[in-house]
Amino acid sequence: MDNEYIKELFATLENTEIWSGISRKCESYDAGIRLLIDFFTRHKEKQSWLFFIGNGGSSAIASHMTADYMKNGGMNTYSLYDNAVTTCMGNDYGYESIFSRPMEFLIRRGDLLVAISSSGNSANIIKAIETAKAKAAEVITLTGFSPDNRAKQMGDINIYVPCGKYGIVESIHNLILQQIVDGIMERDGVQL
Repeated sequence: MDNEYIKELFATLENTEIWSGISRKCESYDAGIRLLIDFFTRHKEKQSWLFFIGNGGSSAIASHMTADYMKNGGMNTYSLYDNAVTTCMGNDYGYESIFSRPMEFLIRRGDLLVAISSSGNSANIIKAIETAKAKAAEVITLTGFSPDNRAKQMGDINIYVPCGKYGIVESIHNLILQQIVDGIMERDGVQL
């Protein structure tokens, strides 16, 4: 069966870029995954808190990873998706503050924000990254679409999927985050 979508997905995955900051691109996908596993492992060992955020399909990925990194990865995760909190923040401070406002109270120096955004330009994602940085937390971004998107310029590690299709970008974001936590789980065992 000749499936062009799957071929495009694989080709895009092969061309996905993982950057340490904005100046050093990993020489291969495998090197980037090792960098990410080491980064998450350091946060696990420090028992810092992990916050996953995104909009739309990316919010589903964020919620899924909040559960998997806690249950399978043995890490401290916190969900910013409680309905009462989200609607309160949106109503009282505007949709662009639904993540940043609660993070002002919750995120601490040395914690980790994982910001998932296909466009990399959503106002609420950018504002959350700025809040995390102001609190001396670290940031991983997962973006796609334009290579000069705002979020990609802001993370300590930046994962960029060179594609303008939501389905492919979101599938690769999910795959990479799943690969990382599965690697940590295989190494450390499930911690229930």
